[in-house]
Amino acid sequence: MRLSQSFAAWLALKSFPFQAALILALACGSPTLADTDKIVVTVDQARIVKIPANAKTLVIGNPIIADVTLQNGVMIVTGKGFGQTNFIALDEAGNPVAESTIQVIGGTNALVVQRGLDQQSYSCAPRCEPTVKLGDDPKYMGEVAGQVQSHSAASGSR
Repeated sequence: MRLSQSFAAWLALKSFPFQAALILALACGSPTLADTDKIVVTVDQARIVKIPANAKTLVIGNPIIADVTLQNGVMIVTGKGFGQTNFIALDEAGNPVAESTIQVIGGTNALVVQRGLDQQSYSCAPRCEPTVKLGDDPKYMGEVAGQVQSHSAASGSR
């Protein structure tokens, strides 16, 4: 106990330069979006994330899992596949100004029917309707996607 009290007294008296250097290093070198921040987005959905105003370039670790776009000073994250990746925001000089992990998860209103090795997905909000999700049987996926395209064409949507 005596050692920790004397160390604290010494630190309080002698370490002002160290404390000032530490504060300066933290203030100058840390991005606004902390490295420990995790951005969670649902697959097939987008989310808006604020990033430092001086960010000019976005780099995504795995574009199969998520897509990032910079528009008007905000980043739009779109979940493309299940899993985890990261992004790095760079300023005009190429210096990192923000970095974070992106986790893409499945929706909460999904029902998955497994028939042997074949998987079929349904969106249940509140009534269950066929939908296409990653991992679905290719034949089922083609049938559902074809129905969606036919419906869009019939309604004049593109």
